[in-house]
Amino acid sequence: MASAPTCIALVSGGIDSPVAVARMVRAGWQIVPVHCSQEPITGTEAEDKTAASLSHLIESLDEDGLIDSNLRVVTVGETLAKFTDPAAHRDYFVHMKRLFNSIGSSIAEEVGATAILTGENLGQVSSQTLGNLGAVEEASKYRILRPLLGLDKQEIIDEARVLGTYEISSGPELCDALGPDRPTTVADLARLRQNEEVQGGLGNLAKECLESLRMRPLGGK
Repeated sequence: MASAPTCIALVSGGIDSPVAVARMVRAGWQIVPVHCSQEPITGTEAEDKTAASLSHLIESLDEDGLIDSNLRVVTVGETLAKFTDPAAHRDYFVHMKRLFNSIGSSIAEEVGATAILTGENLGQVSSQTLGNLGAVEEASKYRILRPLLGLDKQEIIDEARVLGTYEISSGPELCDALGPDRPTTVADLARLRQNEEVQGGLGNLAKECLESLRMRPLGGK
């Protein structure tokens, strides 16, 4: 029997990520969860929620052991702060997602994954407009799985309630701590690359963040 395909799941601590993970587990994918922590800009709340929601899914849903028993945590707060200067700040959320995808791609190469999984759904936030999703995806070396792309927020909330992850994941979103008041909705790829080159290049930024990688054991079975 062929082994299950493997994806890197970018899990944020929000409501969407556990729903996306649950859908791919039901589709037979192995999940390697990665959380990009925005410490020291924020605390550990998002990481804690991520670990709790994944542990719940392992206990309640993952009969075949498809979710990796360790959460890979990468600290990105200081790197993201580099994109708060006037030239780059309007593109902050796109740079954030590009950094996450670059980090995910590096881990995918290491573990033999073939895709990156996200909880993105179209138009919910500025980085998830049609004008920005392509620029975000360009930063990944692997195909992006977006099982929630066509759902509205209420549908995702309803699914999270059924899974039992809604109460764990609900609360204030912490990813916008450094974000601009008026983020761009149609990113210019050349401008994004230039902003990243000023800071040493996206690949080097991801590599620096990966030096902080640590494993957090997940509960469950």
